[in-house]
Amino acid sequence: MSIIQGKKTADPDKIIADAEAALADIGKVRSEISTVIFGQETVVERVLVTLFSGGHGLLVGVPGLAKTKLVETLGIVLGLDAQRVQFTPDLMPSDILGSEVMDQDEAGKRSFRFIPGPVFAQLLMADEINRASPRTQSALLQAMQEYHVTIAATRHDLPEPFHVLATQNPIEQEGTYPLPEAQLDRFLMQIDVPYPDMEAERRILLETTGVADMKASAVMKAKRLREIQKLVRKMPVPESVVEAILKLVQAARPGNGFEETDRHVAWGPGPRASQALVLCARARALYDGRLAPSIDDVLALAEPVLQHRMALTFAARAEGMSVRDVIAKLVETVDR
Repeated sequence: MSIIQGKKTADPDKIIADAEAALADIGKVRSEISTVIFGQETVVERVLVTLFSGGHGLLVGVPGLAKTKLVETLGIVLGLDAQRVQFTPDLMPSDILGSEVMDQDEAGKRSFRFIPGPVFAQLLMADEINRASPRTQSALLQAMQEYHVTIAATRHDLPEPFHVLATQNPIEQEGTYPLPEAQLDRFLMQIDVPYPDMEAERRILLETTGVADMKASAVMKAKRLREIQKLVRKMPVPESVVEAILKLVQAARPGNGFEETDRHVAWGPGPRASQALVLCARARALYDGRLAPSIDDVLALAEPVLQHRMALTFAARAEGMSVRDVIAKLVETVDR
């Protein structure tokens, strides 16, 4: 089995030692999160994979499923400087990015001073992001891709690491605006948050309706998170995994000979989807205690990585098709 690595060849022994140390820290993070978030193991896994990959995540689900609680808990457990913005219809871009104000000194000299907005944090929670107007939603575009913002022609760098974890209500609900396609593509994964199972909901009932709620504590610092993110990028990727990613993403684009896609998909994922699959497959392997990703990682991540980067045709929507249905058919074509 051939292995594909980056331009710089990393020391395998050091990668193994670093991975073992990272796995111990990841275990502590998982354990601490489980004291506050009950069940939802797949959701927690995908959010942590997103962060370990160095990306941004979009959590989608109906109100009351602990999306906001999960993001708050992650900020505490990972030791990140976190800020929360409640997105509302009257929210303005300057409420997120910051703005310049005019100051006057004792001599009467006037000058502009920049007041940073909440985007200048290591973890920004964009709560109910699709309740703000598209203009305000798009305020995060530059920050999410380039890790800086430009205000009055002046560049302002964001702290490291910088992550956006946004929560979104289903677009069928009242008072929501669909996110622009360009912004959706900036999210590494769209993580669907389902209802809890019966046992998880039983714990929720018993442990969150008493006098005191459980609170998480920090088990990691931002510097350590950056080290894990760098480790993820050093992990080797088997050539078979790269081929599976290329085949999957190409098949998701109309015009490449896949009948299901040609019939139902209006436009498919771009190269960011391929990059996201490589990074997330590496991070998922590390999360599971493995030193290299497998094709199973790619298939498990296909839906959260691809679903927000594809759009169905009008005919497909009229037939009751969903993007998940198309991705499920695509996954079946990939050889394990």
